[in-house]
Order: sequence, then C-alpha cells, then structure tokens
Amino acid sequence: MDHLEERPTMGILLRVLSGLLFTGMLVCIKAVSDEVPVGQSVFFRSLFALLPIVVFLLLRREFPRGLATRRPLGHALRSGLGAAAMFASFAAVALLPVAEATLLAQLTPVFMAVGGVLLLGERFSLNRAGGVVLALAGVAVLILPGLNASSSNGQATGYALGALSALLTAGALLTVRRISRTESAASIAFYFILVAALAGLATLPLGWAALTRVEFALLVLSGLFGGAAHIAMTLALRYAEASRLAPFEYIALVWPVLADWVLFGMPVSSGFLLALPLMLSGVALAAMEGRRLRLKAKWPIRR
Repeated sequence: MDHLEERPTMGILLRVLSGLLFTGMLVCIKAVSDEVPVGQSVFFRSLFALLPIVVFLLLRREFPRGLATRRPLGHALRSGLGAAAMFASFAAVALLPVAEATLLAQLTPVFMAVGGVLLLGERFSLNRAGGVVLALAGVAVLILPGLNASSSNGQATGYALGALSALLTAGALLTVRRISRTESAASIAFYFILVAALAGLATLPLGWAALTRVEFALLVLSGLFGGAAHIAMTLALRYAEASRLAPFEYIALVWPVLADWVLFGMPVSSGFLLALPLMLSGVALAAMEGRRLRLKAKWPIRR
C-alpha cells in the first residue's frame, strides 16, 4: 500500500465513521438473531461486504492485481481465525446488548499485546502489563456482579463468546502483522471475507431460516455496513497512528449505547459504565506501546 501524508483530522473522522458503521452492522445482526442462524448471518454479511470492498479496490486499481499472493497458508490461517471470530461475535451479540458486545471486542489489542510477547518475542513492558491489568479489571467489573443471575438467560455464555471473539481477532491480526510484509492489504481483506462467506455457506445443511423481506434487507445492510466500516478503518489507520485514534474509542462506543437504548429498549448498565474507562485505558496503554516500538525502530535510521 502506498504511503500517504499524515492527515490526523481525516483519520479521526474516519475512525468515528467506522464505529458508526460497525454499530449499524451489529444492530442489523441483533435484529434478526432470534430467527436467523449465526452461520446464515455470517454468509450474508460476508457476501455483501464484498461489494463495497471490491468497488474500493477497483477505484484504487488494486483489483484483481492486488489479490496476488505468495503466502497462501498465511492467508488461510488469518482468514480462518477471522471467520471463527465473526461466528463468535455474532453469537455474542445475539445474547448481549450491542454496547457490551462491542466493549468486549476492545479486548483485542490487549490480547495482541500478550500475543506479541508469547508468539513474536516482543518485550513485556510496563505498558503491556498495565494494559492487561486494566482490561482484566474492566472485564471483572462488567461480568462478575451479574454472573450468577445471568447464567440462566445466556448472558454468561455471551460474555464468554465476546471474549473468545476478541481473542480470535487478536490471533488474526497478529497473523496479518506477519504476512503484511509480502501481502497487500487488498488481498488480506478480500480472502478473509471470501473464507468467512464460504464458512457461513457450509452451515446450510444445518438448516437456514426462510427469510422475510425485512430480514433479507437487514442482512444485506449488515454486509454493506461491515464492508464500508472495514474501508473506513483501513483509511483511518493510513491517515493517523493507532495511538492517536485510541481516545476516540470512547466516541465509537456511544453509538452502541444509543442503539441499545433507542432501538432495543436496553438502558446502559452500571457495570458497563464502570468497566468502560478501565478497559479503554488498557487499550490506550497497548496503543502507546505500539507507537513506542515504531518510534524506536525509526530512530536508528534518523541517526
């Protein structure tokens, strides 16, 4: 991917937009979750996400040229982990408020910080340790108070699936970190969406729902929102560093809270409000660590 001049304001606006689009996707999935199996939702979300992504790649003149690959096994691992994360995420959002499912997804960079130490040999710094401690404290505040009471209605299962989705996503992104040295962003995004669609299609023998027009429209929208969110996030990270975007995770979490309240009649819980600053502080520390490592890598060249 060609390098662009840093434009932090544009990056911030695109990050906020990606959060809004991502919330729209989850709202569509939750709205049909009582009637539509998870695998069917994954298929439609992935299939229709291809449309905005392919159009974006055509405009950038990266399709189909940008799909060439020298790391097919790396793509297979990244796409498999990403598809599994999507299944877990959609199953979680069916059982939890959209805001809580979205907050659990914020564990991804914390899991990446730990994975970087265990799998990539990176140093376990104070930033990483602090990020892990704060994130785990946030999870405890969110989950523990109502864990016993919620076990009968599937909320505990939802929490477990949300955390599993974040862990699988972290694994997928660590794989991206390895293969992006030789693979284009276009190929990484395209093959992930393709594999997720095929994984969803494989659940057809298990039984899919006969869709109403409204359900079909919502599934189409989930794909369009998801594909557009991916594009907005990709561009945001091109225009601004992740550490600069991290504070705007708070704004990204406003949309799920509003969606739960306005669309599903679910007021925000006290556990969510207490967990929010703890978990996002952990995310910010993890992002600061990433920035420090990049600056350290650049410094010898500048000297």
